[in-house]
Amino acid sequence: MPSDHSTEPAAPPMPATTGYRALLSNREFAGLYAGFALTTAAGTLSGFALGSLVSRQTGSPFLTAVSMYGATFATVLGALTLMSVADGKRPRRTLLLLQFASLAGVAAQAAPGLPLAARFGLLLMLGFFQSLGTGTRLGLLAEIVPISGYAPARSLMNITSGGAAVLGYAVGAVLLRHLSPYGVFLTAAVLTALGTAAVATTVRERSIRLTRRPGLRRTWATNAELFADPGRRVLLLNLWVPNGLIVGCEALFLSYDPGHAGTLLAAGSAGMLLGDLTVGRLLTAYRRRRHAFALRLLLAVPFMLFAFHPPVLVTAAAVFVASAGFAGTLPLQEQLLARTPGPVRGQVQGVESAGRMTWQGLGAAIAGGLAQYLAPGAAIALVAALSLAVTVLSRPSRRKRSGGHRCDGAGSDLRWEHGPRTGDV
Repeated sequence: MPSDHSTEPAAPPMPATTGYRALLSNREFAGLYAGFALTTAAGTLSGFALGSLVSRQTGSPFLTAVSMYGATFATVLGALTLMSVADGKRPRRTLLLLQFASLAGVAAQAAPGLPLAARFGLLLMLGFFQSLGTGTRLGLLAEIVPISGYAPARSLMNITSGGAAVLGYAVGAVLLRHLSPYGVFLTAAVLTALGTAAVATTVRERSIRLTRRPGLRRTWATNAELFADPGRRVLLLNLWVPNGLIVGCEALFLSYDPGHAGTLLAAGSAGMLLGDLTVGRLLTAYRRRRHAFALRLLLAVPFMLFAFHPPVLVTAAAVFVASAGFAGTLPLQEQLLARTPGPVRGQVQGVESAGRMTWQGLGAAIAGGLAQYLAPGAAIALVAALSLAVTVLSRPSRRKRSGGHRCDGAGSDLRWEHGPRTGDV
């Protein structure tokens, strides 16, 4: 992946972003989006069914939690091994094959009497395929929509992902009143099949791809070049760590206030929805870049209030406001896309997604570990402070004292007058 040493001047304000309706009028995007929505809903149902099954069989909270969220840890395996398949010559075929593999894995979970060890093995396999599928899907997305439509497209997918998770858990709870977990697995398999069909009938094959054969060696080489660039390292750091630590804060809501944890989680979901709608749909790319740093500050600062145990309405309002800051990932993802050569965009975006999901699990582990020694409110405030520190300390200075590497633009443009581009996130 070649380094980018652009010396072009700062870009003028960009035109208004592409709307959701315009995106959905694109047949290929509509099919890719439908496949994503159905697959996400299927994954939520499958995780809920597996968690219910493991809880009934073992009664272990730890194993239940791992069964519901353990697939996120397997995504890093895909990022480190075979993510280069996301940029193969035939990404549509790759995505369909990965969808079929996921379908087989979900359907296998529906088999009664399957040992728990086998179920957890399938869980890891599905997480692995999920990470490769995410990279392939995002690579296709970058080729299907125009640059001006990329952030709104990711915004719409973020909103859909959150909505599918909430709806999936609600529907899963209703289904389990009438069906066994095996029946819920079959429902998830049907949704996966429908998602596969949506992609198969709408998405065309693309041709802007690597000529070298993808595989383990190619994955490592591209990853090494990805992390060798200081600007991309800073972007990934800010995409992964601050957000993951704030997810760790949310993981302590149940310990902080069991009676109102649902209220706090709902407030977080609502704030994230509002943030994605506002930043992805209403702001231009120029304004997204300009407000990126403020959004990431907003993500952490309100959580400091938890140290003082204010009334629940105050904490819910703080969580609502803070969660809007999750939309700060959108301009960072745009910057990462702009810094990535077209032939490896799928792999780089897949690595970004896998790392973000992995850091969500790590954030929960860090917050939970601190809560073993501190009160939950104090642990939430401390983890939020760590998130804020990473955001502030990893932001390059506007003007380096040592020799004139100056960043043009209003606080977050990536164009430098000379020298290597380190990014201003």
